[in-house]
Amino acid sequence: MKTGSKNRIIISGGGTGGHIFPAISIANAIRIKDPGVEVLFVGALGRMEMEKVPAAGYRIIGLPIAGLRRNLSLRGIIANLMLPVRLVESVTAAGRIIRDFRPTVAVGVGGYASGPLLWVAGKKGVPYILQEQNRFAGKTNKMLAAGAVHICVAYPGMEQFFPASKVVLTGNPIRKDIRPATEQEKQEALMHFGLDHEKKTLLITGGSLGAGTLNRCVREYLPRSGDRPVQILWQCGKHGMSQAAEALKEHPSVPVYVHEFIARMDLAYAAADLVVSRAGAGSISEFCAAGKACIFVPSPNVAEDHQTHNAMALVKENAGRLVTDKEAPVILMEKALELIFNDSERKKLSANILKLSRPDAAEQIASMVLEL
Repeated sequence: MKTGSKNRIIISGGGTGGHIFPAISIANAIRIKDPGVEVLFVGALGRMEMEKVPAAGYRIIGLPIAGLRRNLSLRGIIANLMLPVRLVESVTAAGRIIRDFRPTVAVGVGGYASGPLLWVAGKKGVPYILQEQNRFAGKTNKMLAAGAVHICVAYPGMEQFFPASKVVLTGNPIRKDIRPATEQEKQEALMHFGLDHEKKTLLITGGSLGAGTLNRCVREYLPRSGDRPVQILWQCGKHGMSQAAEALKEHPSVPVYVHEFIARMDLAYAAADLVVSRAGAGSISEFCAAGKACIFVPSPNVAEDHQTHNAMALVKENAGRLVTDKEAPVILMEKALELIFNDSERKKLSANILKLSRPDAAEQIASMVLEL
C-alpha cells in the first residue's frame, strides 16, 4: 500500500450522493492540477460510496462505522447499541490507513465516515480541510472544525458554526458538465431520453437514493393526469422502482419516463423545464450551475432539518419554491403543473438561481489542498 509519489491525499466521507459526488469532483480537480498525485478514499462499509468511488476510477477503503438509527425498532436499537464497538473498530482501522498510506493532506466532505479518519489524521499531525455542503453544519464537521486548517462552505454566514478565521466561501464542488443548456443542447437531451419535443418536461428526482414522498406524488398523479402537454422524467431510486413499474403498467398512456438512477444528470437538467427535488446541498449546487427553476421538497428525515435550511436560503432570494414533505401529496403536482406553464415566473427563478452559482468550487478547493 505504500507509495513513493510526492503527494498522497485521503478524501473521507460519504453516505449519500450529496457527499460522494462533491468528493469525486474535488479528486478530479486535484488530479488535473497534479497528475502524479495519489488519492485514496475512505468511506463507510455498505454505503453507496463503496460502489460509486471505484466506478469513478479511485481506490476506496471502507470503515465499519455507522450512523445513529432514528427508528426505534428492535433492529435499530441493537444497531445503536453496537455503535461504540463500531467506532472503536473504525478508529483502529483509520490508524492503520494513516500509518500505511502516509497522507500529506486529508479532506473531509462530511458524513459520519469522515469522523474517525480525520480525528486520527489530526492526532498524527496530518493537516486537513473540511468541506461543508449544507446551510446548517453537520455534527461531524462541527466536531472536527477545531483541528481543520480551512473549512470550505457553500453558504454565507457559516461563522455561526465554525471559527471565522478558517471559513472560506467556495460553494459546493459539482460535476464539470453541469451548466446552462443551449436550445440545441436541450433538443439533444430530449432526444437522449426519448422525450417529446412538443411537451413541457418536468424532472422529478429524489436524489441518488430516491425519495418515497416524491415517488408517491407521481404514482398518485397518474390516474388524474388528464391530457396536459407535459411529460415527466422520473428518477425514483432503487427502492421505488418496483412500485413505479407497477403504477406505469396501470397507466401506460401517461408520458412518464422512469429511471432508477440517471447517470447523465447534465442531460436531465438540459431537458427539464422545471425540476422537483429534495433539497440536498449537492443537488442545489447543480441546479444553480444549470440555472434550473425548482420546487424543493426538503426531506424531514435528515439531521437538524438541514434540507429546509438549504431550500430557504434560495427561497429568500426568489430562486426557488418550497413545498413541505407533509403538504406534498396534496399540492405538489398541481403546484408543479401551474409553474411549468408559467414561463415568465420560471424565467425569473432560473435567472435568480443562476446568480448563486459557484462553478469553480472544486478547483478552488483543489488548490487549497495542494497548497498544504
